[in-house]
Amino acid sequence: MISADALIALVRDYNPKTNVDRIAAAYDFGRAMHDGQFRRSGEPYFSHPVEVAAILTEQQLDDATIITALLHDTIEDTDASYGAVADKFGDEVAMLVDGVTKLTNLQLSSHETKQAENFRKLFMAMSRDLRVILVKLADRLHNMRTIRSMAAEKQVQKARETMDIYAPLAGRMGMQWMREELEDLSFRVLNPEGRQSIIRRFITLQKESGDVIERITGDMKHELAKAGITAEVLGRAKKPYSIWRKMEEKGQGFSRLSDIYGFRIITSNEEDCYRALGTIHQRWSAVPDRFKDYISQPKTNGYRSIHTTVSGRDGKRVEVQIRTRPMHDVAETGVAAHWSYRDGVRSNNPFAVDPVKWVAGLTEQFDAEEDHEDFLEAVKLEMYADQVFCFSPKGDVVKLPRGATPIDYAYAIHTRIGSACVGAKVDGLRVPLWTRLKNGQSVEIIIAEGQTPQVSWLDIATTGKARTAIRRALREVDRERFIKLGRELARSAFEHVGRKSTDKALSTAAKHLRLKSPDELLARLGSAELTGHDVVQAVYPDLTNKDGEKVSPRRAVIGLSPGQSFERAACCQPLPGERIIGITFRGKGVVVHAIDCDGLGAYEDMPERWVDLNWHSGTHPAVYGVTLELTICNDAGVLGRICTLIGEKKANINDMEFIDRKPDYFRLRVNVELRDVEQLHSLMLTLEADSDVAAVDRLREKAKHPVSAG
Repeated sequence: MISADALIALVRDYNPKTNVDRIAAAYDFGRAMHDGQFRRSGEPYFSHPVEVAAILTEQQLDDATIITALLHDTIEDTDASYGAVADKFGDEVAMLVDGVTKLTNLQLSSHETKQAENFRKLFMAMSRDLRVILVKLADRLHNMRTIRSMAAEKQVQKARETMDIYAPLAGRMGMQWMREELEDLSFRVLNPEGRQSIIRRFITLQKESGDVIERITGDMKHELAKAGITAEVLGRAKKPYSIWRKMEEKGQGFSRLSDIYGFRIITSNEEDCYRALGTIHQRWSAVPDRFKDYISQPKTNGYRSIHTTVSGRDGKRVEVQIRTRPMHDVAETGVAAHWSYRDGVRSNNPFAVDPVKWVAGLTEQFDAEEDHEDFLEAVKLEMYADQVFCFSPKGDVVKLPRGATPIDYAYAIHTRIGSACVGAKVDGLRVPLWTRLKNGQSVEIIIAEGQTPQVSWLDIATTGKARTAIRRALREVDRERFIKLGRELARSAFEHVGRKSTDKALSTAAKHLRLKSPDELLARLGSAELTGHDVVQAVYPDLTNKDGEKVSPRRAVIGLSPGQSFERAACCQPLPGERIIGITFRGKGVVVHAIDCDGLGAYEDMPERWVDLNWHSGTHPAVYGVTLELTICNDAGVLGRICTLIGEKKANINDMEFIDRKPDYFRLRVNVELRDVEQLHSLMLTLEADSDVAAVDRLREKAKHPVSAG
């Protein structure tokens, strides 16, 4: 774990005027609050906040942000209160820590409607102080770096959430290095075989062609020096996930993918950026349609750079980014550059955007969204989108996501223009409405009175704003018909669970689903945007299951006769989630076996005793015993740690038996009580991952039940 002195040294490298005493006090406070807490890896828990703070020093952030990182889990996971943090470190830090705590409590990978509401809260937190998100991103980055200590299913959940939300958010904030690392760490969990295949191809390519990066970097430096341009040239291979994504998008194999290397040219001034561009294009052939000038048309997060792709004599393509040093600093840290410090003062980077204006611009289009799904779609489109810049006939610049069409352009100007659109001209030529717009094109929208949005436009539009406006207009056209149909569907859905579709019930459902009126709810029900189950569950969540069926008292096993009892076979110890079969016994009821149990062979000639059974779907209590056979190192503390791992997986140890004791290892059998087969697999993966566990197997024995039915 990084010491307090080492962390302070990292801060002082870029901020000699840092308040050393405050950071040291925060370090001591956080360590004391987390005393006795440990991560799943066995490390002291406080090592995590310290590493998060260290990540933020790489972005040269202010003292308040560093202190927040050290304390970001204290309100959530310790006895520290908001008031205690405010008393010791001030209201600014307390507010930031509280903001991170609230973000941590958002389950962003949950059900879509809830996810949309959590996105609203996320953007609300961003609008108060963007540093909350910076700390949260650093927190997620360190968690992803140490994700191997988590349970397998938790790894997948966190990796998917990171890939869907945090990585694109980091990219949208201009922190491209963080986006790439988050994506690659998630890729390692979600598709380890795909990632390894990319790495193997890289190694093979390097053996075949030598160090391409060093060779091309040298050539670029030579050409720039000949032209009298002072510049730094940096080269790198793209991350495995970036290459995988290109392969997926283009439908090409690795061997056909050419632009897998990227180079950055950092000049002393803007004029030299364009001189360097000319020099590169004179030496290497420019690839058509692969040029972007973000210096003259910056991204909204402050990013400025010239992008071009060139091809050498061997046909190998490389991507080149050209920018000045201040532009590069913003490209590395994005919106975070606003809080960066240099020599003890706030860095006055001319390209760092005002975070308040940035968040306001980002959230403006979402504020009008009434529908959860539309809001979520708009957020994700905005976060993932690259941009194209088009011009109006008057010369005004209109920013749109890549892949946008004239429909998107029309709605970007005004909803009234979009709804009345009947055609478009691009660079003076009439084009279909599904045409994909490109950078620098001039677009003119043709409108007509009486025109209304068409259903087919939903397949053409790509922006959240356009799709929301089209849906809203389409709903209005058939609103009355949908309300009438929705009322009938609601009546039927409520009767299905023994309730009446009263005005009060509909009002309650509309309020719960955040719709403005019962009529709005009925209209959406009639247009199939909501289901009858959604409406009933909003009022009576305990009366329906996920399939909309009325809930009734249930037994663990389905297929038994009324009053018939069952017990699990000791030989195979079947668990919920496994396919099962029952064998009837007089006086014993039914003995349940796993479908692949060897013991079933004794009953092959007695089909009349076989009962087709299934486990009831849903969550079962952790009462089903399973015997595991483990081989572990005979070393101090190993057995205790194994028992702790089992407890952390919410499994109860029912019995333990040592089979073999050797000087260097133990073999033992542990009977654990589990919920279902999924919990069993998760537990076995966790045990197998421990370095002191040589083997772990599920024990299944010969059938012990008598064959006789008497």
